[in-house]
Amino acid sequence: MSFFITGAAGTGKTTELLRRANEDARPALLTAASEASLEVLQARHKNENITLRSLDELALEIFFHAAGDGSRPSLIDDVQAALLFEEAAQPLLSLEWTEFMEAQVDPEVPGLRAPQRFLDAAFNLFLKFRDALVSPEQFLESALRGATSFYAQPPNFAHPDLLYYTKETHQNSLDVNNAELERQRRREIDLAKILSKLYRSYLDHPVKQGCLTARDAVAEAVKIVREHAAIADELRTRYPAVYVDDGQQLTLAQLQLLQAIYGENLDAVCFALDEASATSTFRGARPDRVLAVPGERLELSDQRRSPFAVDTACRHLSGAGGSPPVSTDPQVGLTLFRATTRKAETQFIAEHVAALLDGGAQPVEIAILLRSVANARIYCDALLDRSIPVQIAGDLNVFGEPEAIDALAILWFVHDPFRHEYLLRVLSGEAVAFSDSTVAALCAEPDASQTELFTEEPLLVSGPHAPRWDPMRDVRLGWNVLRGDRDINLPDLARDRLMRLRELRKEWLAAMKTLALPELVRLIWNQGLARTGAPESARAGYQQLTLRRLHDRIDTFAAENPDASLAEFLEYAEHRMNSEFESCETVESGDAVRILSIDAATGHEFDHVIVPNVRAGAFPRYYVPDAFLYSPSLGMIAKENVGEARAARTAKFTYYMFRSKTRERYNREERRAFVYALRRAKRSALVSAHEKATRGIAAPEFLAELQAARLPGAVDLSDKWRSNNIQRAK
Repeated sequence: MSFFITGAAGTGKTTELLRRANEDARPALLTAASEASLEVLQARHKNENITLRSLDELALEIFFHAAGDGSRPSLIDDVQAALLFEEAAQPLLSLEWTEFMEAQVDPEVPGLRAPQRFLDAAFNLFLKFRDALVSPEQFLESALRGATSFYAQPPNFAHPDLLYYTKETHQNSLDVNNAELERQRRREIDLAKILSKLYRSYLDHPVKQGCLTARDAVAEAVKIVREHAAIADELRTRYPAVYVDDGQQLTLAQLQLLQAIYGENLDAVCFALDEASATSTFRGARPDRVLAVPGERLELSDQRRSPFAVDTACRHLSGAGGSPPVSTDPQVGLTLFRATTRKAETQFIAEHVAALLDGGAQPVEIAILLRSVANARIYCDALLDRSIPVQIAGDLNVFGEPEAIDALAILWFVHDPFRHEYLLRVLSGEAVAFSDSTVAALCAEPDASQTELFTEEPLLVSGPHAPRWDPMRDVRLGWNVLRGDRDINLPDLARDRLMRLRELRKEWLAAMKTLALPELVRLIWNQGLARTGAPESARAGYQQLTLRRLHDRIDTFAAENPDASLAEFLEYAEHRMNSEFESCETVESGDAVRILSIDAATGHEFDHVIVPNVRAGAFPRYYVPDAFLYSPSLGMIAKENVGEARAARTAKFTYYMFRSKTRERYNREERRAFVYALRRAKRSALVSAHEKATRGIAAPEFLAELQAARLPGAVDLSDKWRSNNIQRAK
């Protein structure tokens, strides 16, 4: 029978799990549902009989073992999977499917008018299907059954509760008759058929390319173990005991993989989990299914980490009862702050971090936690300006960091100097440092230019009498940089730098023929990139950190594609720069303030925690549904009404939002994530925001709730800090 260690965040679940694992004399598998938790377990477990690995790695081992000595597919991530999915979807976008040709399916379906948005929504849906082990056949069957049951007996669209819940702008979607419902039903069925075939293409195309994701490996491993009892017997012999941390983040596929090995009751499996800390249910986590497994429970209630004021705030936000322990430490507390502008909020946070460091805190003991670090650069720059070392981890797109774009720009200059967005970055960067007037001079037509009579290029009309559309504008800057047509108009220093840049490019092009891609990139960066900031400064250190992360991606790309050229890597980098699935969750060892997303902070604890930008739209984020949703009971729920529609939304979508209370469930998950962030603090926490609070209708205002509660031990510095700044200005 399984064993569950439950309790709120900070009650010592991981400590108890590790105690049991370290005292277990049997060989055991120690795992967790997130990479961040695995890092914590790696540092804390002491039993030599323990094997630490993720369930994804276990699934890959099962998959490769079953494949034998045959051709093994390569492992890809969601960014590459999305690209392969777009390739598989091209016949749909070109309307080349037989169903379209034979008029079996109407291409006028919700979302397809915006192809990229349609593909994004479909890909996100298919990722959830893989985590839930839903096959294309099961999906289509449930979608058709749901459509039949819903439209055969439609609900009362005039119900007062439904009308009250629905915004006035969308109430017209409920004004439907039988003919309109039948039209929407046909569109929905066509959408389900298209998605079913697209889902099958999504499953087949990566396999044909010899690729699979870790998510696919888990789904396939479940099938393999269920079909081959000997594999399950061998795994149970190798790992008689399993210890799982942060079990609330397990997907259904990961849970069923464990059940396929250890039985439905998960004998010899010990979980540490907290359902109130589930922050990924909208991405596929199923804590309800994990807790539904029968087993013995040990509930921990004593708060071992959170200080008095933070514990009080967390209980208030989550609606938990009971009294928090009385605090006797005067340094423990919760600080609330609301600024008038984001710049003022950032300045306050930077001053707060500097004060903590001056008071003896170490940078590694301080963490800035956000729901997403996609827009965390403003906090990073504020700390770097004060010479405070920083590391960012989470859903960070390394390819979008300014230091990384500078590094990619010099590579683009070598490969294609006519990509002017990158060339301008090179010319204005610190290595070349051209002024605006110099760059403007390079963008101009050469003096007394004449049209060449014999040239490979088509005859182009340019100069002062050029037409409104100047065809030379896309190549003029590049030609002036490469050929020196405007050198005579440049200052001496600028001309010397430009000539040096041309010579370096010639050397780099020659080196391209002899050096491997990683060595070529390192050579170009060493000669063409300038250090950001003073030597040994925090800004210089952050630049080196970003370049290391970027070069690691280059090493990985070169290892997977030994014959790849610089051009192929740059195309790969552009895809990743524009992908929403790119992330960097690894934190290097070093004494630096951490800026982390909630997912990257899983399992970690810090003396001082700062949760900034706590306002509606940022933390919590607004719920923005995709172009279509899916319900096992109702089937497909298309958001947009297409064809001869009188309303922008479908009646089914409006009803589903009312019945399922999706927005409310999403906001509850955001609330759990906020409480989880506060629970990471051991000594103090700062919660800040800027601008006025909203009314909290579409999304709650957590900071406003804490300010209105006037919690004991919490200090609101909003007015005090503003008054001090006014006095300082005077």
